Amino acid sequence: MSSMSGQRTDKLKNLLETVPPGFLIDSRWLNEQDISRQLASNYANSGWLERLSQGLYRRPFTRGHNPDVERDWKIPVLSAQWIMHYSFHVAGTTAMEQHGYAHYLRLSGPGKLYVHGDVPTWLSKLHFRATLVHRQGSLFGDAALGVENNDFSLEEENQQDLGESPWLWPMRLSSPERSLLETIDEVPRLESFHLVDVLFQSMANLRPKLMTQLLRECRSIKTKRLFFAFADRHAHAWRKYIDQSLIDLGSGDRMLVEGGKLHPIYRITMPAEFVTSEARDGS
Repeated sequence: MSSMSGQRTDKLKNLLETVPPGFLIDSRWLNEQDISRQLASNYANSGWLERLSQGLYRRPFTRGHNPDVERDWKIPVLSAQWIMHYSFHVAGTTAMEQHGYAHYLRLSGPGKLYVHGDVPTWLSKLHFRATLVHRQGSLFGDAALGVENNDFSLEEENQQDLGESPWLWPMRLSSPERSLLETIDEVPRLESFHLVDVLFQSMANLRPKLMTQLLRECRSIKTKRLFFAFADRHAHAWRKYIDQSLIDLGSGDRMLVEGGKLHPIYRITMPAEFVTSEARDGS
């Protein structure tokens, strides 16, 4: 076997050991592995890869996989995070769903895939059962605060199981505390006051220390004011452990909705139904 042939064999072996069936790789990753465009094309012609679009490939699924998986966003996201090392996380209501709040999110309409950070351009060109919503900048001064970054090594897991069940891979996503603020930040553009109200009902176990840190780092006055308005409305036990005096709530009135009620404490307009009677009375 020639040295060139041996190198090609080693590269293919590394690809198959690194990329489980159904997972994606792009031209950037291929270049990092010293796999040329021509060699990638040869792999595709030989059936080791499937070409999805220019510069984007998928290792073919194994027989008997569920076809619905091909339209799910999890495999592309996990591929980008853990194989290609793009620096982004799943955020907002999408992260909430992964934390078990899907029951409360049915009112939010068609599914959305919120991702924050440096995502690959090809992600927006894939066809999911969810609408991609990408936010480049961070809502927080500390961009990593409250992001659950679960590192793992493929060698520590059963690769066949990982390939068949991508949900076994940990996903880099916002904590419930951070994703709640990310959801509030989308009001009223993409998410509703009612959805936030329903979410607050279910969030009796938030960590006040982390939430205080996030609020201090949050760059949106609107988001912080709405958080406190709903936190006061629902009065969970954790509310008394968040020192509002540590949080910059800005100055002046903020109008979010036409015909809404101005919250007398937090000076932001909301639908009247979400301003508690105590707040209306100014107490």
